[in-house]
Amino acid sequence: MIKIPTRPVLGYPIAVTDYRSAVAWIAERGLARDRAYAVEAANTHVLALARHDPEFGAAMRKFDLICPDGQPLVWSLNAQLPEDEKLTDRVYGPTLMEKTLHGEGAAKDLNHFFLGGKENTLTNLRQHFSDRNIAGTYSPPFGEWPEGEFEKIVNLIRDSRAHCVWVGLGCPKQELWIAKHLDQLPPAVYFGIGAAFAFHAGEVRQAPALVQKLGLEWLFRLAMEPKRLFKRYLVYNSLFLFHTLRDHIRG
Repeated sequence: MIKIPTRPVLGYPIAVTDYRSAVAWIAERGLARDRAYAVEAANTHVLALARHDPEFGAAMRKFDLICPDGQPLVWSLNAQLPEDEKLTDRVYGPTLMEKTLHGEGAAKDLNHFFLGGKENTLTNLRQHFSDRNIAGTYSPPFGEWPEGEFEKIVNLIRDSRAHCVWVGLGCPKQELWIAKHLDQLPPAVYFGIGAAFAFHAGEVRQAPALVQKLGLEWLFRLAMEPKRLFKRYLVYNSLFLFHTLRDHIRG
C-alpha cells in the first residue's frame, strides 16, 4: 500500500505530502474496504488544541493521515527536510475534498457520503458536486444526539456503500466523534473536514490564493467572522507559536 512519510510538528506525525499523493492514498484505502481510516487536514488550531487538550490529543493520535493544512505547518516541515524534498504547497482541507471528489484514476470510482451541516447546506453540496458519485447525505440533530442516533448513522453509511465519509460537525466535535467510534464505523475513509461544507456550499467566502500562500488565511477569516473566531485565533495561534519555539529550543 502507498506509504507517506511524516515529520513531527508539536509532537504529531504530519504527512510530507502533496494533493496528488494524498488523493492516491485516500483512493487506495477507500477502495480496499478493509477497515475505517481517519484523515485530518490540520492547521495551527488543530495542533495547538491537540497539544493543549489531552482528550483531543489522544483522539488525533488515532488518525491515520494528518495533512499539513496550515502554511505554518508547511514551514515547520520544510525546516526538517532537505532542499530537494521541501513542500511547495500545503494540503488545504477544502481543496483536498474538491480534488478527491474530482480525482482521476482510482479516485473516479469512489462513492461519497456527507455527514453534518444543515439540510440546505447538504442540498447545496449535492448541487456543487452534482457530477460526482454522492452515495448519501445526512444532517444529524444539533446539540446532544438522541438515543439510537449513532446506530442510525452507521446504518446509513453502511447502506450507502460509501468509500469516503466527509464529516462536517465542527472542530473538535468531528475529530472526537471519528476517533471514538473508529473501530465501530463501516469500512471507509473518514475526514474531519470542518468549514469545507460551508465553503463548497457557497455559504462562506474563502481567502484569496495569495492570502493563503502567505499564511494569512486566519486573518481573512477573522475579518469575516470576528465574534466566532477571535478567541480561537488569539489563543491557539499563540499556543502554536509558543510550543513551536519551545520545541525548537529543546532541540
